[in-house]
Amino acid sequence: MKSTLGFVFFCFVLTAYYIYIPLPHTISEPWKLMMLDATFRGVQHLGNLAHSLGLSHHIKVLNFAVTFFGMLSPTSSEGVRVTDTVFDGVQVRVFEATRGSNSELKRSVVYIHGGGWSLGSARIQSYDYLCRKMAEDLNAVVVSVDYRLAPEVHFPEQYNDAYLGTKHFLLPEVLAKYSVDPNRVAVSGDSAGGNLAAAVSQQLALDSSVTNKPKLQSLIYPVLQALDFNTPSYQQNRDVPILYRPLMIKFWLEYLNGDPSFIHSLLVNNHTSLDLSQVATSREKVNWTLLLPSTLKKHYKPVVQATGTPKVIQEVPALLDVRAAPLIADEDVLKLLPQTYVLTCEHDVLRDDGIMYARRLEQAGIRVTHDHYEDGFHGCMIFGIWPTYFSVGIRTMHNYIKWLDQNL
Repeated sequence: MKSTLGFVFFCFVLTAYYIYIPLPHTISEPWKLMMLDATFRGVQHLGNLAHSLGLSHHIKVLNFAVTFFGMLSPTSSEGVRVTDTVFDGVQVRVFEATRGSNSELKRSVVYIHGGGWSLGSARIQSYDYLCRKMAEDLNAVVVSVDYRLAPEVHFPEQYNDAYLGTKHFLLPEVLAKYSVDPNRVAVSGDSAGGNLAAAVSQQLALDSSVTNKPKLQSLIYPVLQALDFNTPSYQQNRDVPILYRPLMIKFWLEYLNGDPSFIHSLLVNNHTSLDLSQVATSREKVNWTLLLPSTLKKHYKPVVQATGTPKVIQEVPALLDVRAAPLIADEDVLKLLPQTYVLTCEHDVLRDDGIMYARRLEQAGIRVTHDHYEDGFHGCMIFGIWPTYFSVGIRTMHNYIKWLDQNL
């Protein structure tokens, strides 16, 4: 009996040790986040084990865990008709609000889900719920793009899928089919989906063949650059779940089909050193010492290497491709963009990506709404539903949809 109790106590202590991580006192519901993070880390460890044994790619294991219990069929409800279809070869899920007459033109949102260009789907519960809620609350048509994922495909295929699907939807005959007002369309996405939404918006602005341009872009904690992994938010939140700094770099290298051994070079900014002349112009566009307010710079110092690793840029040139890193776009392009909403979270390595982009857009004369959450963490908006119910997730989702309602 004593040995059994001792074993149970040992297991309890071991579990508590694995779950517990020190978190900032201002973060939303820390113990709940610890539980979520422990689950996510556990799956990552299983994926790494499977990868090392040659059983499966570690990303595939992680995506299996993310999607296995949450994939939903296109189920319509009283207020929203849901269908799966294909736009120019790209899988999409369409949510059509059924309120009002058939002749009434509706607003519309093209939504691009997050997941490090490697995880998730338009069909999983969290994004199905979000898009269904947007369609119902806005009395709108929401198109959720189900782009292909790494490791099956790499850049620029995810971008191409997002662009082709969005461009097809903006065709006059397609908008008419779905009774959408061509002057009231937004492009939106979260995390890696925010990256794709920003890149798609830039290309739509430049594409003269697109006659119907988006009225808005709305970016939820977007990832926008891979040149500086030592911004104040990367330094401050390097160990804050659920998006740790090394994990974000792994997602980048997977997306851009880079050698995983480059992780260390990227961690210390060896890929953007001063001796690499081809990086100079892009480096200035992510200069956080000029783009961030002093309240965020705090005591942090720029990490700039005098000499670096030219092999990284040589083998992964997409690090300097504006389609992968929308923050490094020229100001002449930014001037063409629509009114913008940027949501950022204090406890997120990507906080400064969003804030720097908002600042560059403002400098280009674009009207920007920056919505910042002091208790927020990366991914919080999709954790505003069962089984997590983070309060900050509920608030971010409510305010995001409210902004769309007021501006679209």
